[in-house]
Amino acid sequence: MNVQPYVFFAGTCQQAIDFYCAVLGATLQFKMTFAEAPQESTGAECAAAPPDGIMHANLLIGSTQLMMSDDPTPGAKAHAGYALSIATDDLAKGKAWFDGLSQGGTVRMPWGETFWAQGFGMLTDRFGVPWMVNVEKAGGGA
Repeated sequence: MNVQPYVFFAGTCQQAIDFYCAVLGATLQFKMTFAEAPQESTGAECAAAPPDGIMHANLLIGSTQLMMSDDPTPGAKAHAGYALSIATDDLAKGKAWFDGLSQGGTVRMPWGETFWAQGFGMLTDRFGVPWMVNVEKAGGGA
């Protein structure tokens, strides 16, 4: 069994796809707009969505799938109560991910060494998605 995140965006899913591909080296596996979806299988919310909005997309980041779409629900809620966590054993790569994801976002915990990590930082990216970037110390266990 795999648990894979599904993240909803407020009309910025395509920009997030482009950003995550550039910053994290993600690979787009699948993308469908609301206009491309079979109309008989979508509900009223989807019918009211912008045609060029992303109904569903799938990014491969490392060996993890990140599924995502634009949320057609009026008054969609902001991201809260979770963070996407990425890890590497390469300190330079971890710092590059942190710096890249931070562009246009908010740093919640600056990048630095911790008792468990060579490098760790927390941020909320420009799309409001919270992230943690971790480079574990040898024998760590984060």
